Amino acid sequence: MISQIAMLVDITKCIRCNRCQNACKTINKLPEGIEETLSATAYTAIEKFDNIGVRRLCQHCEHPACASACPVGAITKMPEGPVVYDEHKCMGCRYCMQACPFDVPHFQWNSMNPRIQKCWFCYDYLKAGEQPACVTACPTKVTKLGERDQLIQEAYERIKAQPEKYVNRVFGVEEVGGTSVLYLSAVPFEQIGFKNCLQKEPLPELTWNALSKIPSVVSVGGVLLCGIWWITNRRDEVQRAESPPDSKRSGKD
Repeated sequence: MISQIAMLVDITKCIRCNRCQNACKTINKLPEGIEETLSATAYTAIEKFDNIGVRRLCQHCEHPACASACPVGAITKMPEGPVVYDEHKCMGCRYCMQACPFDVPHFQWNSMNPRIQKCWFCYDYLKAGEQPACVTACPTKVTKLGERDQLIQEAYERIKAQPEKYVNRVFGVEEVGGTSVLYLSAVPFEQIGFKNCLQKEPLPELTWNALSKIPSVVSVGGVLLCGIWWITNRRDEVQRAESPPDSKRSGKD
């Protein structure tokens, strides 16, 4: 069984130097310049809340809603953990943007050949045994890469060792079925822009519950439409059969 790779982001260590974003932009050949929110040209960003810097990126959910919503399989949860995107399969429907509970995927609205843009966890580097660019670029070790279960254990150990420093919660352990990006914070997460209304159940389960009803609806709808067509067609046939033939033609008896 392949170990699930994850990131542990310790918000208390962030000094807002933005080196993670610079490294990400360089490796992905994105336009230079500091961006404080995720966008089609920023796969990671440092959002500011007073004197707190919160690093944002794709959460790489354990059960990604974006992947379940994609009708062409352009988004895939890899065995190692990353959620990757294949632009060659994408048809531009943007369902992934609607499905993501973290508002991560962004669309290239200004491009003549638009694609979805998001963090891909530097998946090729992971496969080569290397770390993502953002991890190696951080001078204060805000982000740590490792096996998900071990990082969760380490996160709770940090909380136990310094309860005065951290809130007693590791964001990403249970939210929407769990994510591959985990967070530690000194303040309640809802105070620094994290959604506090996320359920614990994976969102694709809700998607499936809804989509599973579609065959029945389509079947019933199809039968109904066929019935309407038959009735209408049969009515026309009866009307033609009951109408007397027109034996009189112009100029003839």
